[in-house]
Amino acid sequence: MGETIPTSGKKQIILNAFVMNTPGHLAPGLWKHPRNKTDQYKTLSFWTDLAQLLDKAGFHAMFIADTLGAYDVYKGPSNVVPTLASGAQFPVNDPLYLVPAMSAVTRNLIFGVTASVTYEKPYALARRLSTVDHLSQGRVAWNIVTSYLDSAARNHGLSEQIPHDERYAIADEYLEVLYKLWEGSFRDDAVLANRHLGTYIASDGVREINHKGKYFDVPGPHFCEPSPQRTPFLFQAGVSEAGGQFGGKHGEAIFVGGQTPEGTRLTVDNIRNIAKQQGRDPNHIKIIVGINVIVAATDEEAKAKREEYLEYADDEGALALFGGWTGVDLSSHADDEDFRFSHSPRVQSIVRRWSATVPGTDSLPWTKRRIVEYISVGGLQAKVVGSPTTVADELERWVEISGVDGFNLAHIVNPGTFEDIIEFLLPELRQRGLFREEIEKEGATAREVFIGSNRLPEDHPGSKYKWRAGENIPQYQTKEN
Repeated sequence: MGETIPTSGKKQIILNAFVMNTPGHLAPGLWKHPRNKTDQYKTLSFWTDLAQLLDKAGFHAMFIADTLGAYDVYKGPSNVVPTLASGAQFPVNDPLYLVPAMSAVTRNLIFGVTASVTYEKPYALARRLSTVDHLSQGRVAWNIVTSYLDSAARNHGLSEQIPHDERYAIADEYLEVLYKLWEGSFRDDAVLANRHLGTYIASDGVREINHKGKYFDVPGPHFCEPSPQRTPFLFQAGVSEAGGQFGGKHGEAIFVGGQTPEGTRLTVDNIRNIAKQQGRDPNHIKIIVGINVIVAATDEEAKAKREEYLEYADDEGALALFGGWTGVDLSSHADDEDFRFSHSPRVQSIVRRWSATVPGTDSLPWTKRRIVEYISVGGLQAKVVGSPTTVADELERWVEISGVDGFNLAHIVNPGTFEDIIEFLLPELRQRGLFREEIEKEGATAREVFIGSNRLPEDHPGSKYKWRAGENIPQYQTKEN
């Protein structure tokens, strides 16, 4: 359970498959590649087949991204047309409904599902996540996001986005409400299910939470009996100052972006320092970086595969994704403009970080064409292209320098990318003692897989809301009263 140290003494790497319930996640236009079947994302068999593949291969989790609005900045405002032909994160179906079907055909794979605290009511989301935690036997994780798109705000009844730091203040209270519902609404020994006595739940085993705060008024009680984890395992993505503070306090696995291991190390150290300040064990937080891997038998074959993928890329879709992620509309810029010297500091900063990832390219211009090529094979994430040895060397370097615990591996084609990783990369990682040879505990819950505990550990802030067996009143209510 949790982090496993093999006999070689090396830390084993967490590997998650990074996907989205859409035709074009991080490879706009590639839905039409002959190897790809992401246009079948609407069918359960597409997802159950993928889940079984990953489960059999030993992947730790399937991490399902989500967005609540279209990328409509490029050629905007409010213009979704550039996303349409390429399926560039449009359309997008709800990820949570996939989990029960996939969990029913797998044994060990964890499912990380994105849901927003900005546009979901806490009482309703608590019920939905508890339901899926029951149906998956504890193999669900929640990726907590606050959402960042203007299009999402407009379609949820707001004229503009809630300011960034206030979204995290709302999220902090939101988590307090959920902890009270999940951990403090049912006493640990409340559910008897005693047929002889005819008693399902003890009459004194459920209480209202009576939460009254700045943003939420939720009397409770929770409407679901305690699920295997009670609080689903908590993923979090966000490395702004407010996001980092939130993640260091609440997150159990943090998803970060980074172009170089040296730069990512600063983020990793910051998260772990915040955790210490919050009185948490830094080892109870797993830090996962997003990366795209194209692997084949040789470096040459992998590079050729990348070039072939680019033949199917969609320029408009790539620029639409860029606009959504950065807020910058490149349609007003000349095709031959070198963005290393752009008047937009945001774009200039991005392309300079990209240049740092490819040795010898610092002097090459970053035009729209190069931006399209970069985004079309894995989005903004760092990239690794090569043989099993080349890719394993790079992943090992990332772990040693940055201190991350593992990787969210995005796909370019699906099926295809994950099959290549399983065939070429996993044997090399296992040979080096970097990836698990076997499952540590069959049917383990998400929290057991990542940190070795079924319930929130005692150093987590959510633990103070637990209503333990034998207590008349949850401790947090005793203190409040």
